[in-house]
Amino acid sequence: MARVIHVFRQPDRFVAGTVGQPGDRTFYLQASESAKTVSVTLEKQQVAVLAERIGSLLEEVARRFGADLPDETPEELVDADPLVVPVEEEFRVGTMGLGWDSETRAVVIELLAVTEGDVDESVVLDDTPEGPDAVRVFLTPAEARAFAERADRVINAGRKPCPLCGEPLDPAGHVCPRQNGYRRTEDETA
Repeated sequence: MARVIHVFRQPDRFVAGTVGQPGDRTFYLQASESAKTVSVTLEKQQVAVLAERIGSLLEEVARRFGADLPDETPEELVDADPLVVPVEEEFRVGTMGLGWDSETRAVVIELLAVTEGDVDESVVLDDTPEGPDAVRVFLTPAEARAFAERADRVINAGRKPCPLCGEPLDPAGHVCPRQNGYRRTEDETA
């Protein structure tokens, strides 16, 4: 079957978001342009890495190509709205590609579907007919910065960390390795 590549050259919106309660959230990236919306699922760590790498790429692009980068995200690009519903998963992200298109002066993000075998690196950011399905998004540097800032907020909106070990706290607490798993019960406090 031929590969499907969803291309968003001038997206109206490209955001990270979640569905579910902290501790049981599913992470999505969602791109919208005109009437077309595509949502893909991925791991929290993938969202964090993408946001971090976008920041690094923007610094490198400013240094090497003199791209105009705003110091702060312009107010009109701040997006705090929820994901567009219904959220229908197109695919689960396996491999991500990130690049700079010097002709359009845009950050290019490509999200490839999980595959059974290894992904041939030549299909990343390429239009070859064979390979995993993909979503390709072109963002201005300001839009890329806004995406990364929102992604960081989404990641940090989860469960609060334990002050002792840093592991996420469940609503009922957790067995903290820094306390050797010891937790006082109500019977012991009486």
